[in-house]
Amino acid sequence: MNFGRDKLKIFLTAAMAISLAAGFCAISFAASQKPAGATSVFSPDKGKLRITINGQQVGSEDFEISPSGDGWVEHSSMSAHAPSGGDIKASGQLRLSADGAPTRYDWSAEAQKKATGFVDFVGNTARCLANLGGTTPLRKDFTFASPQVAVLDNNLYYHFGVLARLYDWKAGGKQTFSVLIPQDMVPGSISVESLGPQDAGNAKFEALRVSSPDLEIMVYVDANHRMMRLEVPSSNATIERE
Repeated sequence: MNFGRDKLKIFLTAAMAISLAAGFCAISFAASQKPAGATSVFSPDKGKLRITINGQQVGSEDFEISPSGDGWVEHSSMSAHAPSGGDIKASGQLRLSADGAPTRYDWSAEAQKKATGFVDFVGNTARCLANLGGTTPLRKDFTFASPQVAVLDNNLYYHFGVLARLYDWKAGGKQTFSVLIPQDMVPGSISVESLGPQDAGNAKFEALRVSSPDLEIMVYVDANHRMMRLEVPSSNATIERE
């Protein structure tokens, strides 16, 4: 994700430029893991996010997370008009176990061209495939230290809402998460830290700071830990629940 090339394609790969080093595969997951049989970290949620840059609405995202068998499924669909004049669309379906570990992710993205792909999570390995319109799909495998991996894909912002659920609120403090950005086939890590109640917009929320050496993202959640607002201060971007 190159912010200079495409102002909307920011928040995730530039945001996750975050310790993303080529060939970096064995990544730590320091946030506390939920024991087998524990209550799920998720609860049903559905809504729409308004995407603004410099106070101007440029797009929106519909999202829903709901139970599916023994796990959960999260679906997001985003459309926006980039400042450069082009239209951007992205969608993703993320399947998760009750404790938050991903099991499958399917995605599609469209700007100048359309691309599709998926990730199968098998144990500690993420098996990625991307079809960018060429004759041969791209394939990459990444091995993590744990099956607990946060999926944060390009231009799908409710993934930060899933991340807020994965954060261990009882433990608090700064927690480190392994990350995969499927569209870019890039692994990495981020730190997430609770800042307590903060004013954002016209309300007060619990604030999470998601950070890397290069970027800071603020995620604001309500008392039930539902994501209500996301801010990227460096780009004057705000994603807010309608």
